[in-house]
This record gives sequence, C-alpha cells and structure tokens, in this order.
Amino acid sequence: MEDKKKVIFSGIQPSGDLTLGNYLGALKSWVKLQDEYECYFCVVDLHAITVKQVPADLRKRTLEMLAIYIASGIDTTKNTLFIQSHVPAHSELSWLLTCNSYVGELSRMTQYKDKSQKSVNSGDPIIAGLFNYPVLMAADILLYQTDLVPVGIDQRQHLELARDIAGRFNNAYSETFKIPEAYIPKAGAKIMDLQEPTKKMSKSGENPNGAILLMDSPDVIRKKISRAVTDSVGVVNYTDDQPGVKNLINILATIEGITPEEVVARFEGKGYAEFKKEVGEAIVRELEPVQQRVKDLLSNKKELEEIYKAGAEKANYVAMKTLRKTQKKIGLIPR
Repeated sequence: MEDKKKVIFSGIQPSGDLTLGNYLGALKSWVKLQDEYECYFCVVDLHAITVKQVPADLRKRTLEMLAIYIASGIDTTKNTLFIQSHVPAHSELSWLLTCNSYVGELSRMTQYKDKSQKSVNSGDPIIAGLFNYPVLMAADILLYQTDLVPVGIDQRQHLELARDIAGRFNNAYSETFKIPEAYIPKAGAKIMDLQEPTKKMSKSGENPNGAILLMDSPDVIRKKISRAVTDSVGVVNYTDDQPGVKNLINILATIEGITPEEVVARFEGKGYAEFKKEVGEAIVRELEPVQQRVKDLLSNKKELEEIYKAGAEKANYVAMKTLRKTQKKIGLIPR
C-alpha cells in the first residue's frame, strides 16, 4: 500500500507586490514540494484585512496572487489552491481556538508588539485583528491536519503558538489536531535589498530601487540591477566583506541552479558592469514567462474562477471534517 503523503500548508497575503526574494525563497521552493507532499496553498486574504484595504485593490491583488502561484509552476492538478475567505471553516475554527488561547501568549508575539507600537507612535488605534490574527493562522494550519509548514524565521513564533494551542486543545478534549512541524528547506540563499545588502529584500523597503518586484518590466529590472550597491574592490568574490556582490551572486546562482563558486569562476577577471548585466538578463529571462502567464490568467478570469472554486471545494471538504470534530469535542451541537 502506498504511504499517505504528508500534508503541507502555506499561504501569502495579497497585501502588496511580491518581490524577487519572495519568488526565489518561497514560490520556487513550493514548486519543488508538490510531487512529494499533499500541498494546500492559500491566498490568505483574511490576514490582509488586519490593515485597512481598498476593496477593489484587495480583490485585484487576490486574483493576481493566485495567478502568480500558477505562473510560478504550482500545478493545479497536484495541489489545492484556494482563497482563504472561500472556506468559512477558517473563520469558525479561529473563534473556537481564540477561546482556547491566552491574552498573555498573544501579547508576546513579536509582530504584534512591533506593529502595535507603530500604531501608538502614529496615533492610530490598534486593530483587534492585529492581536488575534496568529490564532487565525493557527486555524489555517490545523484545519488540514498539517504535518509541515514552510516558515521563515519571522514566522517561527506563530508556528510555535499553533503547536501550543493544538497541544492544549488535545490535552483538554482528547486527540483532535495533528501537531505541525516547521519545514526547513535545504539551505537556500536569502535575497537581500539591492541598496542595503545587509537587509532582506522587502516590498516595504525605504528605497524602491532596493527590491525587484515580480511584475517589474525588463527595463526596470535592468535599471535596478545596474544601480545595485557593490563596493570599490572591483572583483566578483563570494564573501561577507562584499555583501552587495555576494547578494548578486546568490541571485544568479539561485536562478541558474549553480553554486556561488561557479559564478565567481565565470566572472574571474571581469568587472562589475559585465557581472551586473548578466545578473539583470538572468532575472529578466526567469521572470518574463511568469509575467506573461500571469497576464494571460488575469485576462481570462473564467479559468481562474474555475481553479479557485474547485480548490475551495476540495479544501472545504477536508476543513469541515476537522471543524465538525472540534465542535463536537467542545460540546456544540452539529448542524
């Protein structure tokens, strides 16, 4: 008998433009998981509304995010792709888990402390959703009896909370949820800001030239790479003493599937101008087909609609089994 595949759950908020770092660090690694695991990839639109959104923009970005998943190589026949708000069990389980969570543990969440402090500094009220959303994240994961969650360092704390809540519920009401583990992919290069190469590339960076956005045009990509910070050494070396050059090496190595040492050997005796030109062209070659597929999908909303409806139907079937079990354990009458 064939062993049952382990379940992976992951999602990205449709709250802004994805960067080359998101693409190389998350989406490309998701593509590698789809044959080995049962994968649920979700556009987590409910998480996006912890910050005030323009409704038309949120709808547009949600569909674009789904299109990007597919264009990046995520196969809709092998994976479950869906929009979070299309599976009501996420919100329902979130409330049940909120009633099994503690104010103390939620207030210790680093992201809550950082973001709430920004609200205090700007004189804005702190949104309750900002406080509670790690519980929604726990619900996202636990609904699918998830074995593994791909997480970066900034999300490890939220996964630990999901594990704590699941364990607490299981102890109180008997075995209900699988305790998820972190999935740590084989060491991949972290893509850094092109203008501040000691910081991770982010869509919210201060300098727009620091991040290559997934949908940037070829000319914009080439310009951003040509302006990338390097140094006065003038030699392509893979060393922490040359963080800007090291970052560009990582980008090229990741795209071409070669080692940083092979990149260094290729550019021995060559200057930064030639090196940057090749990095820029490699990014353009990598992203152009992705961008074209995204545009094709967004111009054919019917195909996208069929994909997200089928995904929600499959996700809903699995999620409802967990939700009904949870409701029954707590003492709610099944509907």
